[in-house]
Formats: sequence, C-alpha cells, structure tokens
Amino acid sequence: MVKETKKTNKSTKKNVKTKTVSKTKKNTKKVEIKKTKVGMFKKLSNWIKSVVKEVSKVKWPSKKEMIKYSIATIGFVIFFALFFYVIELLMAFFKSLV
Repeated sequence: MVKETKKTNKSTKKNVKTKTVSKTKKNTKKVEIKKTKVGMFKKLSNWIKSVVKEVSKVKWPSKKEMIKYSIATIGFVIFFALFFYVIELLMAFFKSLV
C-alpha cells in the first residue's frame, strides 16, 4: 500500500512529497521526495561554479616546465618529419630502379 501526501515545509518553502510505504501493518517507512524547480540561470550559475572548482584542481605547469615540454615536442616533430621524408626518398629511389 502506498499513500502520497503533499506538504509545504514552511522553513524551506519547498513542496515535499511524502510516501508511506507499508508491507505489513508493523513495518511502515516514510520516504520524503523533494522536488524543486531550478531556473535556467541557477543551472548556469551552478555549472560555472563547478567548472571553476574543477579548473582550480588542475596542476598547471611552471614556465620552466612549459619551455622544456615545448622544446621536446618541437624536437620530436622535426625528427619524425625528417624520418618520414628520408623513407619517402628511399621509396622513390627504389621505385625509379624498377
């Protein structure tokens, strides 16, 4: 048996639904379900707050680390560009022999 009742909680001014779920007469539980409407601007505000909170958790690299990682990345790009260029030249050379 399930009974639903609606109450207005004066302290929070929110609509609260209460369900009484009973399997037997001795075993009854009350479960409160809170439903509130949240406006679009409130959702947007909450989203922006959570984004700022997550960004603050990020470990940002220092200037020294950033320079080191940038040089390593540019070095790898140049190395692999030359590597594939040499392979392409070798393939073109072998193709011209055939």
